[in-house]
Amino acid sequence: MVMNNTAAESNVRTIPAGEFKAKCLQLMDEVMEKKLTLIITKRGKPVMQATAPTLEEKPFVSIIGRSPNAKILGDIMAPMDWGDPVEKWTRANKKTKEKKQK
Repeated sequence: MVMNNTAAESNVRTIPAGEFKAKCLQLMDEVMEKKLTLIITKRGKPVMQATAPTLEEKPFVSIIGRSPNAKILGDIMAPMDWGDPVEKWTRANKKTKEKKQK
């Protein structure tokens, strides 16, 4: 026997524990779909309250970076010209060696 509360609390329903046990999965679906609040009673006294969880939408986070204003310019799939990595490595090492010698 499901009892509805006053008209002001139309989304709150009271149900005995035995009936809740028999119809648990169905009642859980109802709570989620209709955003109901169930008050489960045992021997006429409320023992539990079941409500739908509040689902928060997460803010947009760009996969490119933290700024939602980032823009892609040009073709990101085209191969890049990195030049000769060995030459860049030797040039960088020469600069660090010169700094250490001074």
